[in-house]
Amino acid sequence: MRQIMVAANWKMNGLSADAVHLTRAILDAGLDPTHPEVVIFPPYTLLHVVAQEAKASALRWGGQNLFWEPSGAFTGEISGAMLRDLGCRYVLVGHSERRQIFAETDADVARKLSAAQAAGLIPIVCVGESEGERLAGETEAVLQRQITHILPYVGTGAQPNLVIAYEPIWAIGTGQTASPEQAQEVHAFIRGLVAGQSEALAKRLMILYGGSVKGNNAASLFAKADIDGGLIGGASLQAGEFLQICRAAEANGRGG
Repeated sequence: MRQIMVAANWKMNGLSADAVHLTRAILDAGLDPTHPEVVIFPPYTLLHVVAQEAKASALRWGGQNLFWEPSGAFTGEISGAMLRDLGCRYVLVGHSERRQIFAETDADVARKLSAAQAAGLIPIVCVGESEGERLAGETEAVLQRQITHILPYVGTGAQPNLVIAYEPIWAIGTGQTASPEQAQEVHAFIRGLVAGQSEALAKRLMILYGGSVKGNNAASLFAKADIDGGLIGGASLQAGEFLQICRAAEANGRGG
């Protein structure tokens, strides 16, 4: 059975005191240490703070982005090896804000996936459609294009080498969210695309939902068969709200 994950993307928010407060709130909540798997993605400046607080726990942390080169004259960038050196297990790749604001392409995402895996990181790769694409009935076509670039990196055998996060762009930070039924339909479509390459990988692949997940809708989303947790944005900056989401995942009854 697939594990369930709750991932906190803090984006460009927080100072050291905030990181300590939020991390300790999670650690002190008495969550099951392995169910759900909880991962924090702080800004780079706070990775060491989270690592120091969480080092003796089951809590994981990761980077919000990386560059595809291992080192060199790339001012402002960070490599997979640097993230590993800070104790990161995961890294976000292809978040919609990276695609939209920084013009990252599907090819860029693929290069970053390769670099992340070469550095020993597990990428959480984000896919999703815009509101215009959704209204035009292009959701499946957009996802198929994005997933096609991801498929070479999903894994070999029966063990996936990455996690996919479906984040409908129209639902990020807008207060809108896909209904559990809408999200399940898309997640099943994504899993079906992966199954076209490997049924075994598709069955074990974690697919998270990201798009205005809150404490009051998390349980209904996580109850769906193909939704394996959430990539949480704004709600992850509020300890009480985030823990409510974690509790919804904990009560789900799924384990690795």
